[in-house]
Amino acid sequence: MSSSLGFHSLDEERAMSLAVTGSVPGWLTGSLVRNGPGRFDLPDGGSVDHWFDGLAMCYRFTFDPGNGGDGPVEGTGDTDAVHYRNRFLETDAYEQAEAGEFDGGFATGETTLRDRLAGLFTDPYDNTNIVVERVGGQYLALTESPRAVVVNPNTLAVEGHSQYDGPAPDGQLACAHLKRDPATGTLFNVETAFGRTSNYHVHALTGAGERRHIGSVETDAPAYMHSFALTQRYVVLTEFPLRVNPLSFIKPGRQGPFIERFEWQPDRGTRVIVVERATGDIVADPVTDAVFGFHHVNAFERDGGTEVVFDLETIPDATAITELSLDSLRNGEIDAISGRLERFTVDLGSPTEPSRYGTDSASVSREMLYDDGTSLPTVSPARWCEEHRYVYAMSMDQPATGWATGVMKYDTERDEVAEFETGGEYFGEPIFVPGPADAADAGVVLTVALDTTAGHSRLIMLDGEQFEERARVELPHAVPFDFHGRYFPELRARQAG
Repeated sequence: MSSSLGFHSLDEERAMSLAVTGSVPGWLTGSLVRNGPGRFDLPDGGSVDHWFDGLAMCYRFTFDPGNGGDGPVEGTGDTDAVHYRNRFLETDAYEQAEAGEFDGGFATGETTLRDRLAGLFTDPYDNTNIVVERVGGQYLALTESPRAVVVNPNTLAVEGHSQYDGPAPDGQLACAHLKRDPATGTLFNVETAFGRTSNYHVHALTGAGERRHIGSVETDAPAYMHSFALTQRYVVLTEFPLRVNPLSFIKPGRQGPFIERFEWQPDRGTRVIVVERATGDIVADPVTDAVFGFHHVNAFERDGGTEVVFDLETIPDATAITELSLDSLRNGEIDAISGRLERFTVDLGSPTEPSRYGTDSASVSREMLYDDGTSLPTVSPARWCEEHRYVYAMSMDQPATGWATGVMKYDTERDEVAEFETGGEYFGEPIFVPGPADAADAGVVLTVALDTTAGHSRLIMLDGEQFEERARVELPHAVPFDFHGRYFPELRARQAG
């Protein structure tokens, strides 16, 4: 069994109703929207160089319990349906690739760094293949660019671009993951602005889509940051020692993919920067040993707000970036440390004045929660900014020798793991959807699995408490391994035309 099928190019776009084997709970009437690379091969006969650079494709799964769609599955009597649609995001980057003019992205291309930076200022990259988020009344496909793509949530058609144009300071790179405070609905993001004095600008996006500048953090050498953490009172930046000298951008003649200009500088350690949401003040910036990571799992406060706790999926260094090159993945040549769930606790120190803490007395400690191998960890959206008990993730070997053959549920209170695997499928990111019951794991877990023997993918629904299969839906094709999904309860079946 080889996972190379997960890195093929999918040219087929479909819109259809699919029967369910098993049963969908009656309360599950929204949509899971996933995003990721749908095409790696280019019309000129070449291909992108890295998994992260595949051309964006979105997938929508709309749950319609009690509606048979195309009819029951033979021999089961089940009549639930899932309405499925997949579609390329026909962005500027997509059109350029179709015209044979694709000039690279995260780890593809040979433009000079000087030209690449000029593009960040004048024509930001829009191959938005990371995730789809709801911002105000719009659904935006995102990548590590301040230029988002507006997606019609029903048809998945591109309806334009969204990029901030106002008085608040902005940047040339952005964290791919917005963080939402579920108590207020406010979204937060961090952008990096390059210059002789570089800054991380922290912003809040209100329910109406308006943007407010929270504060800025100076840095002498910007770090690569894919995500950050959020609590009820704080935004937490993890400045890994994968850094770039911003002045190198203006030097002519240096060519290569953008990410290769960042250098691993472990002597710097990892700086943890805690920014107060209300004031924009830096209330702590302790440094711990060098580590790298893509995804912050969740964060919360403890001991009356004097401690900030966040879980981060860590790896020892940034070599995983090169391990995810397309050639390595297609050849099954994965040889890297898998993600590990690690807990960071920032002690903000003694109060120096009301609502402020002295950065000099702050400290950070680390605790390894689970080191057997994870990827793309998530928690229940009902626990964002609150203390969580369960973490869901792809279940990986440690070290990684291939793709995930299962998904897992880690209990942080009991230090216990439940795993689901079938022995013949490769799995993607698991998404927990909370149900109406009160239990922390009462709900369902949604994941897409690739059956390489059958040559197609399926959507698998697990019972949240038992972590056993509840339902599955056979898809009409093999879906390339994607990145992230969001469940939107407001996107119902009647809108799924």
